[in-house]
Parts: sequence; C-alpha cells; structure tokens
Amino acid sequence: MYIQYTMDQLYLPMDLEEDIPPNHLVRLVNTAVNQLDDSIFDVAYSGGGRDSYHPKMLTKVIIYAYTQRMYSSRLIAKGIREQIPLMWLAGRQRPDFRTINRFRSERMKDVLESVFTAVLQFLIEEKYVSLEHYFVDGTKIEANANRYTFVWGKAVVKHKAKLQEKVQTLFAAIEETQKHEDQEYKGQDLAELGEQDELTSHKLETTVQQLENRLLESPKDKPLKRAVRTLRKDLLPRLQKYERYQETLGSRNSFSKTDPDATFMRMKEDHMRNGQLKPGYNVQIGTENQFIVGYSIHQRPTDTRCLKPHLEKIKATLGVLPKTVIADAGYGGEENYAYLEAEEVDAVVKYNTYHKEKSKAWKTNIGKIDNWTYDKGEDTWTCKAGQILHFRYESKEITESGYEIRHRHYRSASCAGCPLKAACTKAPGNREVKVSIEYLRHKNEAREILQSEEGYALSVRRMTEPESVFGQIKNNRGFRRFLLRGLQKVNLEVGWLSLAHNLLKQAAMEQKYKKEGQE
Repeated sequence: MYIQYTMDQLYLPMDLEEDIPPNHLVRLVNTAVNQLDDSIFDVAYSGGGRDSYHPKMLTKVIIYAYTQRMYSSRLIAKGIREQIPLMWLAGRQRPDFRTINRFRSERMKDVLESVFTAVLQFLIEEKYVSLEHYFVDGTKIEANANRYTFVWGKAVVKHKAKLQEKVQTLFAAIEETQKHEDQEYKGQDLAELGEQDELTSHKLETTVQQLENRLLESPKDKPLKRAVRTLRKDLLPRLQKYERYQETLGSRNSFSKTDPDATFMRMKEDHMRNGQLKPGYNVQIGTENQFIVGYSIHQRPTDTRCLKPHLEKIKATLGVLPKTVIADAGYGGEENYAYLEAEEVDAVVKYNTYHKEKSKAWKTNIGKIDNWTYDKGEDTWTCKAGQILHFRYESKEITESGYEIRHRHYRSASCAGCPLKAACTKAPGNREVKVSIEYLRHKNEAREILQSEEGYALSVRRMTEPESVFGQIKNNRGFRRFLLRGLQKVNLEVGWLSLAHNLLKQAAMEQKYKKEGQE
C-alpha cells in the first residue's frame, strides 16, 4: 500500500553531486572559480600557522550564497551545514561564520578585484562582453549605520568658531587679572597667542601647559585655577573633537558616527516621503549586455563628479577604457565631456537640459541664450530683440579635481525701453550673461550624436542596461542595505555582488541559448 520508508537504512549513492541537476547554477559557479589560477590568492596568505580552508572553496561558497540572497555570514555558515549545493561546494567542510566573514572582508581586500577581472576575461572570451559599449549609472545604497548619529560640516564649523570665541574671551579675562607677565612669554600675552591665526588644539595645548606652569607659581590664584580647569576638561577636548570631525569630513558635508565613511544622502526608498537623509554610498557601475563590467564606490551623492574617478579605476583594472561610454544627463558636465574627449572615448552622454530643449516653452523663451545668435568672429551674442551683447571679461573656475572652466561674460549696450525686457530677464539694468564656450561646443556635439540613429538607439538601450541590473540587485535579490562598514569593506561587498550577478546572468544566457537551439 505504501512505498517502503525507513530512516535507519543507508542509501546509495552517497555523492552529493548526484542530487544536483546538470544545469544547476551551482555547477556554473564551480566551473568559473575552478578556472582561476591558484596564484591569484597567494597575496592573501602569508604562510605559517595551521592550514587554512582553500580560498577557492570559500570563494565558491560566498558567490553562490550571494546569488541565493544569503548575505549574512551566519546564514552562509548555516547553509553549508544544511543545503546540498553549498555542502557540495564546500566538500562537506564546515567553516564557521567568523572564517567566512574574515575571508570576504579582510583576506580578499587585495584579491577580489583580480578575481572579478579574471571572471570578466572569461566572459569576454566567450563573447558575452566586448567592451564596445559601456553603460554607466549610479544608485545609492544605505550604509550599515545609525540614521540619527550624524555630524554636519556646517555645524562643526559653527561650533568650532563659537568655541574659539570662548577661548579668546577666557584668555582676555586671565590677562586682565595678571599685572605682570613672566619673561618666558616674551612680552606676548595669552590673548595674542590665540589671535594671530586660527587656534588649533596643538596651540591651545601649549598655552594650557603655560598656564599650568603659571599656576604652580601661584597656587592660590582661584580665577586662574578655574580657567585652567575649564580649558583642560572642556574647551580643549571639544576643540580636538571638532578637528577630528573636520579631518573625517574632508570635502564632504556630513558623515555618520557609526560608519564615518558613509555620507548622508537622499534615497529613492523614502517610505515616509519626507526627503529624509540616510547614511549611504553612491554605487557606480558600468554594464554591457547587462553584465557588470566595472564598479566603484563613492562618498559623493551626485553622479557628475563620479564619472572620471570611476573610469580611472576601470582603466587601472582592465588596462583599457571602453570604446563608447553611454550615460544619462547626471554626467553631462563640461569636465566629463573634456575627459572623455582627451581619452579618445566616444561619448553618448546627455546634458541636463537636453530634454527640456525639445519643449515648446524652452524654444519660445526669449531669455534663453540657446535661442540667441552667436557671432564667433566678432565674439558677440545677439538677443531676440536685436541687441548685441559684447564681451567684457573672462573668469576662471577651478573644480575640486583641478579642472579649469573658463566663463566669458557679455553685456548688452542698453536694454532701456526694450519691449521684450520683462520676458527676457527680471534683473535690473542691462542684460548680462556668463557662458562657457567650451561647454557649448561639447553640448552641440552631444546633441548631434544623440540625435543620430546610432546615438538614439544607444541612449534608449541605456534604460535597460544598468537600470535592470540595479533592479535585479535591489529588488529581486533584496540587497538594499550594506552589511559591512567602511569604504574598503563596502567596496568588497559590491565586488561579491557583481561576481554573483555576472554568473547568474551567464547562467540565464546559457539557458536561453539552449532553448533557442532546441527550437
């Protein structure tokens, strides 16, 4: 009546591979990692001590776990004990969660990019990737940090300035009570010590030591004793804290106390719909055929200043830049256009007003310089009212990376009585404009490329390239928050995610080709 069932009988075969289907993803992961040269991992192991788990085994386990939405080291360790694919990859060995976490976040810090590049080379050899077209985009992913323990750059500057005022006031009060100055101060009172330039913690420490020496000579001077106590226990520690904050901030406007490398950014996942800022990182990726060709992590919330460092990293990793870079309007700055031109990379990059220029409101706006006429020979602009704007002077703007933007300033002779003045500008006086001729040239070239048949096709394809990859990672595989802290470890985490995504995509493509071949 029933099929014979017993749990006390030993069954054959005992090989776990027999229970894994021929086309299972775990076999692809196993094959891909087995192709890697063992010498890649040598830099991660200095030798000595007890034998370590084989790095290829741990690499296979972590990559496959990431494809299955298992990101916690404890979940991965549990899977090795319970799930047949992971048990097979591990060869029935059982590394604990500490070993797994130490391997993925510490040992692989100098190795993972080499592994990623080697796997990418396999994809190039198998014609999945050609480096012809490189589709760039970025997304923000929340850091593993408290959302409410933040430090703002402007607040640090304000509090530091107030603290310095308190110190100066205290110095002045001390000197007011002193009738005679010691020769060791060289005729210079304490208030002047702080007024010469910005007061630093090192200078304040020196001054406090001088006051403490003075206190030893006058131990009954209560005002001096109170001042020294205030400086030593309150003002000096606070100044040291503000300096540490400014050093951590660098050029950023904020950081999280839990993860100092994370910057507060606006996330798309804003469930409260109040524009709440959260600590996070800007993840930039470049894709081709929905394979991740390159990735980089940035602390800036905007994409514009991320393109150049992202491509520099790709060039250092792959040894060459892709032939064509395709990006949205967030990357369309003059510096980026100039960089791509200098590197002889074809740019299919929109600028921020590309779509607005197509609207009727833009085309009929007489105040827009794009609707005016430029005389290159005379270096003049002619507005819609026929007024000629003559060149006055040139100004320079230096970006954070050192790029120089030259702005040319023009002004009309007289706008008095012009019937179009109200529609042209609300500013009083004659119309003035500031123009970067170089940026205008880049925009005109970009517009021509984007309106061509090939450029339009690539810009449309961009919508299904990196956007789809981000959708797979954040929505389908549920990775919306980093588990590790610090820029270096977050970079490793994105590397593991990228490896897992590429092998998943390869498996999907192979299945697709097999079905098409059967049909």
